[in-house]
Amino acid sequence: MSKKIVKLSWLPVVAGSLFFSFSTKKAADLEIEGFTTPHLELNYTVSIDALPLKASKAPAKALPKLGKSYTGFKEAIGFKESRGDYSSINEYGYMGKYQFGKGTLNLLGVYNTQEFLERPELQEATFYTNASRNKWILIRDIKRFSGKTINGVEVTESGILAAAHLAGPGSVKKYLRSYGAQMFNDAFGTSIKYYMKRFAGYDTSFIEPVKNPRVDFSKLSEI
Repeated sequence: MSKKIVKLSWLPVVAGSLFFSFSTKKAADLEIEGFTTPHLELNYTVSIDALPLKASKAPAKALPKLGKSYTGFKEAIGFKESRGDYSSINEYGYMGKYQFGKGTLNLLGVYNTQEFLERPELQEATFYTNASRNKWILIRDIKRFSGKTINGVEVTESGILAAAHLAGPGSVKKYLRSYGAQMFNDAFGTSIKYYMKRFAGYDTSFIEPVKNPRVDFSKLSEI
């Protein structure tokens, strides 16, 4: 999926040494049985941080106080992306409460964008499905880097998943495995570091890692 981004990459000598040492000497430490990513698309993204171009006339709802639960995690991201507005469309065409692009929707088995905008339960299911896919792709990095500090921010599972929502799992892999040397900013300057800090410490154990998941339309009424 193409998308307008500003992508900066600095790889100092010291950081480079760490990266190559990590990718070779310690590669075996990252292997987790059953979780592999060959042939998976890693460079897709979901959100782009912008004010909605088209939105409902209803006033933005306040962010509910849901603590650090999974519900709190997804509501916090939804509020950051669109102020919780299911009908919002930003200037780049990213849609809904969580600002999904058409390419990512197709990747998750959602092809009717009008239906997507009109069904909140479909948007919630899509958010979970995307998080499930990202968790599968990033499970090794979650195990390896959780608890470490990169660029002054403690790495947590929820921070990693939030950053993947912003930048895509491929960019998050590069950021973590270069120990923060390989940066990513979206078109409005929002960074992986910012999302990792803002959405750190939520309980995302509810999200099951699944390879190539698709939204199950038959279960939407249960959400």
